[in-house]
Amino acid sequence: MKLRVALYVSGLISLMLALAMTLPLIVSLFFKDGDTKTFAVSIIVTLAIGGFLFIFFKSNDTEVGHRDGFLIVALAWITACVFSSLPYLISGALPTIADAFFEGTSGITTTGASILTDIESLSHAMLFWRSFTQWLGGMGIVIVGVAILPLLGVGGMQLYKAEASTISGDKFVPRISEMARILLVIYLVLSLSMAVLLLLSGMGLYDTLIHTLSGASTGGFSNYNGSIGSFGNVWIEAIIIVFMVLGATNFALHYGVYREGFKVFFRNEEFKFYILIMVVSTAAVTINLAVSHYGSIGAAFRHAVFQVVSIATTTGYSTVDYGLWPSFSQVVILSLIFVGGSAGSTTGAIKCVRLLLMLKLLKKEVSTLIHPHAIIPVKMNGRVIDSDILRSVTTFAFLFFIVFVVSSFVLSALGLDTFTAISSAAATLGNVGPALGVTGPASNYSMVPEAAKWVLTVNMLLGRLEIYTLLILFVPAFWRA
Repeated sequence: MKLRVALYVSGLISLMLALAMTLPLIVSLFFKDGDTKTFAVSIIVTLAIGGFLFIFFKSNDTEVGHRDGFLIVALAWITACVFSSLPYLISGALPTIADAFFEGTSGITTTGASILTDIESLSHAMLFWRSFTQWLGGMGIVIVGVAILPLLGVGGMQLYKAEASTISGDKFVPRISEMARILLVIYLVLSLSMAVLLLLSGMGLYDTLIHTLSGASTGGFSNYNGSIGSFGNVWIEAIIIVFMVLGATNFALHYGVYREGFKVFFRNEEFKFYILIMVVSTAAVTINLAVSHYGSIGAAFRHAVFQVVSIATTTGYSTVDYGLWPSFSQVVILSLIFVGGSAGSTTGAIKCVRLLLMLKLLKKEVSTLIHPHAIIPVKMNGRVIDSDILRSVTTFAFLFFIVFVVSSFVLSALGLDTFTAISSAAATLGNVGPALGVTGPASNYSMVPEAAKWVLTVNMLLGRLEIYTLLILFVPAFWRA
């Protein structure tokens, strides 16, 4: 096991984060908000530790194997979470390690769960840092590094497969470094397009910057206590809906649109399934809200479509407190927390492609009972899906459920009520952020016991790394030569 290479890459990630911290430092200098020293010290500490790891653990043995990839990815994400937490701790905005690490992890994993009780009391620089960590985590610290690592002599494909899901871990261009550059260009184009449209809608420059960083990454941090509802602007909501959907769409499809046009969307089964889920859910919630809550189909649809898309894409923005909605609508929201967007996107949760494949597998099993001698392949987009992938999909779904159940039990044992425990476990494991109950959209995770915060923080990491990458480190056989 090449721990030396993993520490070397963690050093590189730290140096990249130190560079990223110069932006909130500039924001602090511009607004004179009092956090200049916070980010200066954070940069120095991150540079010192990152530089030490990068220099002293540099190795000529840069051949990265499959197991090494898992170790490198896990350490890289943990490193990113640790240094993302530093500004909160140094500034005193979140004085305990548990709170600071929770907020930092929530940012870099694009979860959007927060400990902060009064978001608007934070400095401009700190609010910028919250959203910027989500933007950095959107495509993955490792994917960003993959574009640079080949230049340093460290292989990249093993890292990509360790970070990405089994379904989306295939290359759509021959070279991994070229693929990483394409992903980053797509991400930048989406971010820039969103920023321009938000500015045209009347949103201020600073607010636009904050919501572009957290919106394009489907992260969901806002600089207002009322999230997107603070604007009360239907055009802003519509623009954000569009970019939440785009951010939760497989980035390979965006590249396909660039090469072949929009027909790529309409022939992709996962994308159609993903849109179908949101359309059906929006219709169901709209009817329920129109009848039982708002009394107006227009208001019901406006809030239903925003919240359905926000939760289904694991963004976590809100326009209203959906914790006050009728039980049926809340159950729909809770169900969507498990779904997620497309594989190969910035989202978390189980993801639509796995759900679709499991439905196809279920259909196959039912058909086999009727026709026991028939050979019925499972197909996706016209291609037969290998049995290994089907096994991987079902195993992941089962593992996701096991982690969810165990963490729900633990949270309940730590004092959370049943509804809060279940929804919080799902929302953090699915990288959604706001849950229901005590941790709903009108509240936060500050009232959760400290031990529960650590459980939820681990959930966020497990969800972002799709469980296997982190859990495999605790298997003794992983460490054997």
